[in-house]
Amino acid sequence: MTNLRQDAVEIWNAGVDAVRAEGLVRREVIVDGDRLIIGAQQWKRCDFDRVLVVGAGKAGAAMTRGLIASLGDWLPVSGWVNVPAGTEVSKIIDGKSLAGNVRLHPARPAGINEPAAEGVIGTEQIIQKVSNAGKRDLCIALISGGGSALMPAPHFKISLADKLKVTRFLSGAGADITELNTVRKHLSRIKGGGLLMACQAAELITLVLSDVLGDPLDLIASGPTVIDSSTPDQALVVLETYDLEKCLPESVYRALRFEINNSKREPQVQAKDVEVCRHTTLVIGNNAVAVDEAGIVAERRGYNHVMQSARQSEGAAEDVGRRLAEMAIHMLRAETVTHHNDCLITGGEPTVKLAPEAIRGLGGRNQQLILSAYQTLLASDLSEREWQSLCLLSGGTDGEDGPTDAAGAILDDQVHQSAQRQQLNPEEFLDRNDAYHFFQRTGGLLKTGPTGTNVCDVRVVVVAPLA
Repeated sequence: MTNLRQDAVEIWNAGVDAVRAEGLVRREVIVDGDRLIIGAQQWKRCDFDRVLVVGAGKAGAAMTRGLIASLGDWLPVSGWVNVPAGTEVSKIIDGKSLAGNVRLHPARPAGINEPAAEGVIGTEQIIQKVSNAGKRDLCIALISGGGSALMPAPHFKISLADKLKVTRFLSGAGADITELNTVRKHLSRIKGGGLLMACQAAELITLVLSDVLGDPLDLIASGPTVIDSSTPDQALVVLETYDLEKCLPESVYRALRFEINNSKREPQVQAKDVEVCRHTTLVIGNNAVAVDEAGIVAERRGYNHVMQSARQSEGAAEDVGRRLAEMAIHMLRAETVTHHNDCLITGGEPTVKLAPEAIRGLGGRNQQLILSAYQTLLASDLSEREWQSLCLLSGGTDGEDGPTDAAGAILDDQVHQSAQRQQLNPEEFLDRNDAYHFFQRTGGLLKTGPTGTNVCDVRVVVVAPLA
């Protein structure tokens, strides 16, 4: 029989490999003599004296290495990019760093996707550098998922601790990325177009690796180089929707009311009328790219495949897991004459509402999703042969799933048999968000380490035909 787990992992890995940031940047950024070509646009070397590189994101280090390799000696390059700790170490070849003169600054601890004091220090450096740029500078911003946490510059009326409380509260309450980043933008001096407003360079080019479904530019890393279309009133509505018991600091509400009052006192300025430097934004990779490549590899491995990349928030991870299990059952029990080896590949990013801290375990949305799928499969009375004929996998393309060292989880007959021997009840683990320990005990954790990319999640279901 086909090794379904191996196939599922290799198909998932192919999707991740397709969106590794260094390769994507090198593909899009080309130097041809005196010309710099990025996407469909080009710039002449004689129009600039130097290139200033800034940015933030989980893929920041890899994007920087790709950019430095592509630029070569076109012009002098310097800058500052905020990255997760552990990814800032740059290889040295022939005595030269692959990051060149761009400082890769560890802006938060590894595996903790929250704003930190180190991130504030780095963000102040970024603001200073773009503010001091000259009219013969070309600024390139490298933005990827995780940039919101890595580039904190709290509103002057709140502290970093206040902002951290807001982020933790909304994430735990099940707010989606649109709601979360709407609030983040209006509690920040750099998000929501703040970096663009501060930039004094002749031109700003932003390369984006998208971790937000549908690629809304003003939401990816909270849109530091994009004119914001949301309002502080909308941010306040989000807070009031989730913070029914008024648990959040009053300073946060005061900051938003301050912004609302300011917007009422001043005439509304249309985005097109805002005076900023010339700027261009290019999305170089997203979830759909990863899903498409995973499908190509599934076909090469002999699978009939279906692919789907979500364009908007998917809702609760538990619901997505149940739907995935139902589709797996349908594939498994289809007429054998109509299918052979089948593969379903989906991409997206669901939410998780956290259990109370007193009982909360350890896990992430991908682990929670697969555990929910397992619960659904258990209720479907699968035969021993059916359990041996399917495998489900869900993983974060960044190699991180919640505050864990796993990218996600795998469910196959091996995991099922282990859970049965240990008499583990998935519902108990689900209720306390403790999927990590369930899969740790059953051999179902997917561990990759940081991948150098971040384009949401990819799920793979593989099914072999029943005899």
